[in-house]
Amino acid sequence: MPQSKPIDYKNQHPLRVFFSYFKPHLPLFILDLTSAFLICCIDLAFPYLSREAINNLLPHSIYSVFFTLIAIFIGAYILKGFLYYVVSFFGHLFGVLVEADMRRDLFTHLETLNFSFYDRNRTGVLMSRLTNDLFEVTELAHHGPEDIFISTITLLGAFAIMCTIEWKLALIVFSIVPIFVVFSILQRKKMRLVNIEVKQEMAEINATIESSISGMRTAKAFNNEDNEITKFKTYNQRFVSAKKRFYKTMAVFQGGMEFSTSVMPVFVIGAGGYFIMKGSIGYSDLIAFTLYVTTFTTPVKKLVNFVEQYMKGMAGFTRFLELMRVEPTIKDEADATTLQNVSGDITFDHVTFQYDTSKVVLDNINLSIKTGEKFAIVGSSGGGKSTLCQLIPRFYDVTQGTISIDGTDIRSVSQQSLRENIGIVQQDVFLFADTVLENIRYGKPTATDEEVIEAAKKAEIHDDILQMKDGYRTFVGERGIMLSGGQKQRVSIARVFLKNPPIVILDEATSALDSVTESRIQSSFDALCYGRTSLVIAHRLSTIKNATRIAVIDQAKLVEIGTHDELMNCNGQYAHLIKMQREASTI
Repeated sequence: MPQSKPIDYKNQHPLRVFFSYFKPHLPLFILDLTSAFLICCIDLAFPYLSREAINNLLPHSIYSVFFTLIAIFIGAYILKGFLYYVVSFFGHLFGVLVEADMRRDLFTHLETLNFSFYDRNRTGVLMSRLTNDLFEVTELAHHGPEDIFISTITLLGAFAIMCTIEWKLALIVFSIVPIFVVFSILQRKKMRLVNIEVKQEMAEINATIESSISGMRTAKAFNNEDNEITKFKTYNQRFVSAKKRFYKTMAVFQGGMEFSTSVMPVFVIGAGGYFIMKGSIGYSDLIAFTLYVTTFTTPVKKLVNFVEQYMKGMAGFTRFLELMRVEPTIKDEADATTLQNVSGDITFDHVTFQYDTSKVVLDNINLSIKTGEKFAIVGSSGGGKSTLCQLIPRFYDVTQGTISIDGTDIRSVSQQSLRENIGIVQQDVFLFADTVLENIRYGKPTATDEEVIEAAKKAEIHDDILQMKDGYRTFVGERGIMLSGGQKQRVSIARVFLKNPPIVILDEATSALDSVTESRIQSSFDALCYGRTSLVIAHRLSTIKNATRIAVIDQAKLVEIGTHDELMNCNGQYAHLIKMQREASTI
């Protein structure tokens, strides 16, 4: 259920943010606390009514009322069993729903963050924050308020009833409570800090596992399984060490609390015996007090468990808040418009770009690409070719200057409308672990099967798909491992055909393919570029001879621009690159 009002993660107090997730599921929360309250009432009533029965009913032979009272208690404990079912099932369901809402909001927020965020953060760590951390929050959401509520009601109720029996003995019993409070406060901060460290180490383990499994084929190819095992053992041992420190802190805490709760019956018996000697109370009063001590120790232990849950839950929630407070570095302007009816004119006006405080990647680029032009970009590795193209869909924002489409600054339009008009085919094609059909449909999620098939035909992958075991329903495996490099590339081309954008970017789309495969799918690329403004980053220069114009990027600067023939006649860097590749191909 969506939140009725946006949550201010940055400025609101963490606990206020936490409890804001309770609101959509308030009926379940109220049902949980109501059931817990009735359980408290039953537990509090038994010792008091037992004392009354011993003092009044049995001595005066009022057996019918006594057995009626027993029957009522049997019925009450049947009800208590049902109430525990309600608390256990619906309470945990409430916690899961809160966790699901938090995970939904966190995942949605991660989708808004920019490339620079994912450049700095490992996938496994983010996965841990989406899963392990939020599980602890579930336990806190369910048991936290419930345990506090039950404990408060039980302690106050027990204290009030015990005071009516013998207030001096009640004060002796409750004098142990401050010991619990002071001790728990002293240990609380230490447990929280250690538990955050445990969370961090667990995230590193998840990141290592994710990386190792994803690179399993590479590890086997280089016979590096032992290295991966050693790397995992290192992180695993760090996790064990952090967990050991946490358990040591927790053991001190629980040992101290166990002493506090266990010593209470001793004080009751000792002090009660003294009051019986003085004639202040009777044996039935001491029995009632003993029963109340049992009732009293249960909520104290719940509070002990709550402190542990609070430490774990708030450690996970703190890491949740850390991510939710990360703001996208690229945002739409408040008055951002929608980019419509795109022709495809692209202009770079004095564009400079650098990643954070690193060296300049692009330096004062001035460039005009016309509608329908096939514009190639070449240069040495690391020269800034891919970065130039990544600035157009605003994967990164320019440091200086402007980029315009049809005369409109791309920062003045919404990112969604901008990217809807741009199709990208990259060198490293990512396919989801799904069918061929759904991987192509990713280019336009609302497309019909017929539209998907038509796009596949344009990408010249249709015949290959029909020869697969299940046709378009064939499962491609993790990252498309079941397909060849050429097939994956043509699936990515089909996606863009299906999307049908006016601007296409081919970012070294064939550099990972062999020459034979590249020549086979070159016609698919030509068809994709036809009638669109296309930017082609080329590794093999032979593939871009028919480009309208070619730009050479070197050391962050635009050093040459022109047709193939013009640049060859200049005998500059482009001609040098052509010569180098020709020499390499003859070796």
